[in-house]
Amino acid sequence: MKTIKRLSFRKIKIIFCAFICSMMWLWPATGFAKTILILGDSLSAGYGINPEQGWVALLQRKLNQDFPKQHSVINASVSGETSSGALARLPKLLQTHRPNIVVIELGGNDALRGQPPKMIHNNLNQLIQLSKQSEATVILLGTKIPPNYGTAYSSAFENNYKVLSQQHKIKLLPFFMQGIAGNKNLMQKDLIHPNATAQKQLLNNAYPYIKGAL
Repeated sequence: MKTIKRLSFRKIKIIFCAFICSMMWLWPATGFAKTILILGDSLSAGYGINPEQGWVALLQRKLNQDFPKQHSVINASVSGETSSGALARLPKLLQTHRPNIVVIELGGNDALRGQPPKMIHNNLNQLIQLSKQSEATVILLGTKIPPNYGTAYSSAFENNYKVLSQQHKIKLLPFFMQGIAGNKNLMQKDLIHPNATAQKQLLNNAYPYIKGAL
């Protein structure tokens, strides 16, 4: 009787160990691998440079180094994109890719076109809400505009990001172009878009926020 019990217990241990090993094997593919959707404008689309040199492509390579064969990056950024344009595209993107993380890098083109800050706020708010409703973690990349737009407009525009991050309790990078804007060596001839050399700095600015969300 004791022998039968020992054999049974031994079999149970073997089965249990086999089950744990199989779950560990499947874990990277099912429980840990995440999809990151980058929803941005020309800064993330790689305007004026080879897309493979852009910060989003560098992000994928960095993730491959830190988390081999686990996380994937979908770049849904479009040069010239506005918050309104992104809002029209987002539902299909969420349905198609089902991202775990959505990085929103938008608003600059709205401001350059003189759109009311309240309208920009409302669009960004809807982008965040849609992303959260799809159970994605949202990261907001803020931006600033040239001082010639006036203090009142610039302040209202930039405050949108802070207000939304607090309202939705999401991570905010206050100024995505930190360390790049105003540096002619890191800008293209138009002095608006970062050059290939600046892409590593853009990645360095955003990566801690993205890594923290994984």
